[in-house]
Amino acid sequence: MSASGWPITLLLVRLFGSATSSPVSMYTPAPTLPSQISPPLPTSFPFLPSPSLSVPSHIPPFISSSAESTERLHCPLTMSPSTLVVRFGDPVKANCSIPRMGFSALGWEVSSETAEITVDRFKVWSVKNLTVWSINVTCFALSEHGGQCNLALPVIIYQPPDRVSITLVNHTGPMFEGYQYTLQCTVQDVAPVENLVVTFYRGDTALGQVQSNNTTERTPVTEIFTLGIIPTKEDNGAQYWCDAKLELGPEGPQHPPVVTSQKLSATVLFGPQLSCPTKLQVREGESLKCNVTGNPEPSVTWIRDGQVIVLPNHSSRAHAGKYIVWTEGFLGQKNFTVEVEVLAGSGTANTCNGHFLLAVLVTQMIHWL
Repeated sequence: MSASGWPITLLLVRLFGSATSSPVSMYTPAPTLPSQISPPLPTSFPFLPSPSLSVPSHIPPFISSSAESTERLHCPLTMSPSTLVVRFGDPVKANCSIPRMGFSALGWEVSSETAEITVDRFKVWSVKNLTVWSINVTCFALSEHGGQCNLALPVIIYQPPDRVSITLVNHTGPMFEGYQYTLQCTVQDVAPVENLVVTFYRGDTALGQVQSNNTTERTPVTEIFTLGIIPTKEDNGAQYWCDAKLELGPEGPQHPPVVTSQKLSATVLFGPQLSCPTKLQVREGESLKCNVTGNPEPSVTWIRDGQVIVLPNHSSRAHAGKYIVWTEGFLGQKNFTVEVEVLAGSGTANTCNGHFLLAVLVTQMIHWL
């Protein structure tokens, strides 16, 4: 063998020796040796891609090529933001960087688009208007030892609800106290629905929160949320409503998008409800009265000795005795027996007499002065 053949022989030995010792699992066809071999490139840059160079859609994972270890190496890529939250149709921008040597190129791979790489330590991916609902974004770096390092960028594309409304399920008109009803909050065209939180309110009081079980849909959907209620008389005249809020995490808007429904005014029918002691004590001059409530307002009848009576405005000792208080409302009737005791003392009539005497006394004192 001539002396001029030694460089070729040594190069072949190095190539085959490197191929048998490397644990990288990939197939590379052996190139045809030219008649003259060019000097190798510097070891720190096995190849020098242009600032915008297309690469294959898939490169083997980044694996150590050292003889001592075949463990997957730590991926030093960093991205800002760590999670991308963007409203549908808005501009978007993300930066990927690699802080250390040992990587010859850096790039973004976006869904089915052709990846582009750069030899710089950082690369920005931007879109003027993001108008797709599903997108996969990955930053990658090519190692000088072969393979690549990957880091996926989570992307949340959202759209606030177009409209939120509240109704009662299968019911219109007044509600009855003690019966169960269902509030229904309809949220139209919202995405992603898995990030949606719906809250029901009565006035300023939150009644409960509900969320969707749909964790896969990324495009806008219309979804219905419900909450059961049992109204009481205190709810008569109250306003029910709901709001829909997108909880998008710390990378989302500082003030999460919230859309509220209209107010649903409640009319609650109840009663009659009668509140009266079994023994009612009043003073002379006071009126006889028991507390009767209901919606609509119930009628009240006082019965004594089997006769309907008209209650006096000013009671006297003659009005003492047993009475039946009869009340009738929209939801039924109630009656109650009460014993009335009229006490002597500062009733309305006595109070008036007292005020008259005091006025006379004050007048005489002024006259004496």
